[in-house]
Amino acid sequence: MKRDAPPPETWVVATTSAGKFREIQAILGARGRVLRSLADYPRVVLPPEGEDYEGNALAKARAAARATGLPALADDSGLEVDALGGAPGPHSARFGGPGLDGAGRVALLLRELAGVPAEKRGARFVCVAAWSTPDGVERSARGECRGLLLDAPRGVRGFGYDPVFLPEGETRSMAELDPERKNALSHRARAFRALLAGREAGARGPRRSRA
Repeated sequence: MKRDAPPPETWVVATTSAGKFREIQAILGARGRVLRSLADYPRVVLPPEGEDYEGNALAKARAAARATGLPALADDSGLEVDALGGAPGPHSARFGGPGLDGAGRVALLLRELAGVPAEKRGARFVCVAAWSTPDGVERSARGECRGLLLDAPRGVRGFGYDPVFLPEGETRSMAELDPERKNALSHRARAFRALLAGREAGARGPRRSRA
């Protein structure tokens, strides 16, 4: 007698960003699970962000898991610009203060880099993805994507700093790439794939892995 397949497991993604949630859905695929964002859990309050990608990601995942009683995923990411000494880094989403939206932060970044030649406009996107369960099981993984910063935005896909980031080996900005290509090379895709691979393998040892 054929057994019925187990019901899909529900995981919470600790974000209210629709763009980020869609991207994580595309990266992880179905795989017998249902992903829900914090739009479905409006009473969940995430902790203030600090100075460390891993600490931020784990704190968000932990808060969502405890509040919902479900396994939770979270990430923290940032853009590290060589010419700015690694800034804005973990402060990327708050670069320039609360009065700026995504386009305003991009414009500020380009003003900060005015006059910097192309060969010195190196940068990298960094992401740490984290997993936490209500009973305290946790894991994290890191992903990076190096590239150069353009002198003007290009493309309408993606979000954040994607329009001014040219990944290594590409001729199109991150915001010009189709979703399949972006999810093959992005920092977020690398971090979440490494996180999922470590969890599915049941690997032991340090919580942080690199991709």
